[in-house]
Amino acid sequence: MKRQLSEVKCAVLTAASIALCIVLPMAFHAIPNAGNIFLPMHIPVLICGLVCGWRYGLLCGIAGPVLSAVLTGMPPAAVLPGMAAETAVFGVAAGFMMKTIHTKRLFPDLYISLITAILLGKVISGAAKALIFSAGQYSMAAWVSASFITAWPGLLLQLALIPAVVAALEKSKLIPARYPKKSGRFQ
Repeated sequence: MKRQLSEVKCAVLTAASIALCIVLPMAFHAIPNAGNIFLPMHIPVLICGLVCGWRYGLLCGIAGPVLSAVLTGMPPAAVLPGMAAETAVFGVAAGFMMKTIHTKRLFPDLYISLITAILLGKVISGAAKALIFSAGQYSMAAWVSASFITAWPGLLLQLALIPAVVAALEKSKLIPARYPKKSGRFQ
C-alpha cells in the first residue's frame, strides 16, 4: 500500500511540475531575454527528478517543454528539440543520481545530484545541437555562452532554490524523509 501512495504522490508532483513548466516561463518571458537568463523551465524538471526519480523526471523533462511549446509557443519550434533533450537528461540524471548517491546527509546528496544533472544536461544539449539539430552551425563558443555565461543567474537560482524546495517538501512531510531520524534511547 505504501508503494502505491508513493506512486500517486509522484504522479501528482509530476503533473504539477509539468504545469509549472508552462506557467513559470510565461511569467519570466514578460522580461526580455529572461527565459535564457533565469532558465525557469529547468527548475520544476530538476525538482521532479530529484524527488520522484528518473522515470518521472524523464516524463516531466519531455512533456514540459513540448506542452509549453504547443500551448504558449515557448520554446519556439527551432529551440524545442534541444531543450527537450536537455530537460529530459536533467530529469533522468537528477533521479538516477539521487538513487545512487548516499552521503547520509540530504544537502550533499542534493547538490551532488543537482550539479551532475545540470552538467550532463548542458553537455547532451550542446552535443545534440552541434551534431543533430543545428549541425555545422553550433560552436563550442555558442554553447559556453548560452549554457554558462548568459545563464549564470539561472544556474545560481537553481543551486539556491532547488535544494531549499526539496528540503521544505521533506520537512513539511509532503515527501518522505531521505534519512529518517531514529527515535528512542537505544537506536
